[in-house]
Amino acid sequence: MSVKRSRTMILVECALLMALSVVLSMVKIWDMPQGGSVTAAGMVPVAMIALRHGTKWGLGAAFAYSLLQMLMGFYPPPANDFISFLLVILLDYVLAFSCLGLSYIIGAPFKKHRSVAVGVGVFAVCMLRYLCSFLSGTLIWTSYAPEGMPVWLYSLTYNGSYMIPEAIISTVVAIILVRVLDVVFPAEKSPVRASRA
Repeated sequence: MSVKRSRTMILVECALLMALSVVLSMVKIWDMPQGGSVTAAGMVPVAMIALRHGTKWGLGAAFAYSLLQMLMGFYPPPANDFISFLLVILLDYVLAFSCLGLSYIIGAPFKKHRSVAVGVGVFAVCMLRYLCSFLSGTLIWTSYAPEGMPVWLYSLTYNGSYMIPEAIISTVVAIILVRVLDVVFPAEKSPVRASRA
């Protein structure tokens, strides 16, 4: 198979996995009143791109997915200044979803145990997204905090109420998925890479 054909196949696979992530992100288990939701493991297909093809492909696809998420549902910040808009774009979309592309490199130290590597990688990128949401809530969405409650605590609990269940669901689904792939594509033929960065 030529390099050009191989790259074309990876691009097609990335597009399909990103489309699957979009569909799964629309299947909401519960929706939060001021944004955020627990989905049917909507982040897993994008995280799997990095696990299958390495960090470079993963980051590229995750960045494209962040732009798709922004196009599908941009929440303008309560303050109408340039810095607030920039921080929303970065923290709620670009950085929050682009970090999904780091799933392989974070799980790489555990690559001898593929299920552990996948679980650690997916859980960690979900927690990075939670960190972005926490920072956004602390820096931008301060007006939503109840009176008398510290903004950081509100952001920690509000964002944690959907991001922690999302992280758990995503991790479990990713581990099950990699085990299924190991049966379908045994040992070295498994598309979930054990030795690529």
